[in-house]
Amino acid sequence: MGFWAKTHRFHEAGDRPNDYNVAEYGVPAHSLYTTTKVFTLHHHIDILDEQERVVYEANTKFPSLHDKTDVKDAEGNQVAHIERKFFTLHQRHFITMADGLKFELSNELFHLIKDITNVEGLGWQLRGNIIGLNFALFDEQGAPVAVIGQKMFSLHDKYCMDIYQPEHEKIVVAIVIALQHMIKDREASAAASSSSSSSND
Repeated sequence: MGFWAKTHRFHEAGDRPNDYNVAEYGVPAHSLYTTTKVFTLHHHIDILDEQERVVYEANTKFPSLHDKTDVKDAEGNQVAHIERKFFTLHQRHFITMADGLKFELSNELFHLIKDITNVEGLGWQLRGNIIGLNFALFDEQGAPVAVIGQKMFSLHDKYCMDIYQPEHEKIVVAIVIALQHMIKDREASAAASSSSSSSND
């Protein structure tokens, strides 16, 4: 298994899981896939199953200072609400699941390319290349919950979620969507800073 198999764990619907994932964590229970619709007024993400059927969708209110996003299942039932909060040094995304469970993600986790980060409120950890959305998610006992991989060179921000604990599927979906938003915010901020620096030259 080469370098790319280890760092980019994406696979398409219908394909077998990444060999490195299987060797490291075993065969996942099932996989989900996200695709973002580009060039739309509202930020919309579809989450598909292995038969490419929509099982969840995420919609963000626009314009929205707090990046308010609702995740619903295919029947329109609320799954999670994600909201951005600004602090002086960093931003946080608060996630509230439909059953009342609350936890949060902070962009402090993007300080390093390779790191281990706690998911505050769950006792879970993210391990791997968070910025590239190629990472593994572990529960409080250190057992794998899911492995997430990004498709390289995709215009539609495609991601694969190999689910190892199906009972936590909805939490995994909410985390991945929140991370996608945080990474987009980081990219937008970097672009704005670069543009400002160029105009001041």
